Amino acid sequence: MAVKTVQAIINGVTTTLTLNSSTGKYEATITAPSKSSYTINDGHYYPVTVKATDVAGNTTTKTDSDTTLGVSLKLKVKEKVAPAITITSPTAGSYITNNKPTIKWKVTDADSGVNPATIGITIDSGSKVTGDSITKTAVTGGYECTYTPTTALADGSHTIKIDASDFDGNAATQKTVTFKIDTVPPTLSITAPADKLVTNKTAVTVTGTTNDATSSPVTVTVKLNSGTAETVTVGSDGTFSKALTLVTGTNTITVVAKDSAGKTTTVTRTVTVDTTAPVIKSVTINPNPVDCGKTYVISVEVTD
Repeated sequence: MAVKTVQAIINGVTTTLTLNSSTGKYEATITAPSKSSYTINDGHYYPVTVKATDVAGNTTTKTDSDTTLGVSLKLKVKEKVAPAITITSPTAGSYITNNKPTIKWKVTDADSGVNPATIGITIDSGSKVTGDSITKTAVTGGYECTYTPTTALADGSHTIKIDASDFDGNAATQKTVTFKIDTVPPTLSITAPADKLVTNKTAVTVTGTTNDATSSPVTVTVKLNSGTAETVTVGSDGTFSKALTLVTGTNTITVVAKDSAGKTTTVTRTVTVDTTAPVIKSVTINPNPVDCGKTYVISVEVTD
């Protein structure tokens, strides 16, 4: 009997094959499914069913479970879109005061899925970290990941690099972010006025220097007594000055230096203004008169 039709059924779509007279085989050019076969079953393939019917109406069907032809009836389809990586913390250019910061990122893939074994992080020029050292929490389409360095990072600039691939072997574009660790507050030295200075002048100029090796520039504020802290200009060499008008009595001057990481150093100076001259209340000389060449005692009573 002659063959009437040969059909292939893949992913719910039935295609009728055409006899190729030169080869004697039934053929068709079929567009592959738009999704990867990785998640279809444990074998990661689309099952193919081939059905042949002769003119008498006899039909033979072969599927992927056939002991002889089953291997040939497994269509593997691979996607070409790589996973997407988003680093959420730290952000680019940020300053961090913790030298063991928790690094957070997300990897997603809408098709074959993210292969968790390929998720890796590299800090600076160190070795790539993979596996259970990275905490991976499953979310829709992938994983949210966190990693905390086991060794404290030195103050200064650091770059992290994140890698991942999907189950079809597509490698994501490596994502990087650079940030700074700053655990040391800025230096702050006040050159004037001297602490506990007593003066009869109400005008005083606060001068000093500041610096931060990791996160310059440093901002400086000066506050007099309970007034508002005022920002002063810091020169490129770290010097600054601020003229103040003191009140009679005890004055408290508070100088705060703050670096870009938010760490602060505070120096306080106390200056007393006394504009009242001393009062001479009494003077006695004893004996008076005194013999030539003899000694006498002068006693002066003074209040201030």
